[in-house]
Amino acid sequence: MRGFGELEQAIMDVVWAAGVPVTVREVLERLNPDRPQPLAYNTVHTVTEILHRKGWLSRAKDGRAFRYAATKSREEYAASLIDQVWATGADRTATLVRLFDEMDADEVAELRAALAVRTEGGRA
Repeated sequence: MRGFGELEQAIMDVVWAAGVPVTVREVLERLNPDRPQPLAYNTVHTVTEILHRKGWLSRAKDGRAFRYAATKSREEYAASLIDQVWATGADRTATLVRLFDEMDADEVAELRAALAVRTEGGRA
């Protein structure tokens, strides 16, 4: 598995931000205002269907259209990318230290709190 392509990522960002199932038309309407060259409906529909086949989107019939919803959270997607890094054989500790060096103090505090909860037997 690899990361999303540019349009796949843009579509997933719209779906995640919506928080409710969306149609291809709704995705298109949210994507096009930010683009110098408007996307065609068929292009967005095709990529949305690809994301459905890959298991990232579910769909339910709504009249003549489908409504799509994310099957996994943005955080699950990010974790899957990190899993890919681990699969390359990269030194986990060195990679994590490098990542933590990029975090600001508030993010480090949140991480410490989450780890403390996990260490105590709960889930953050």
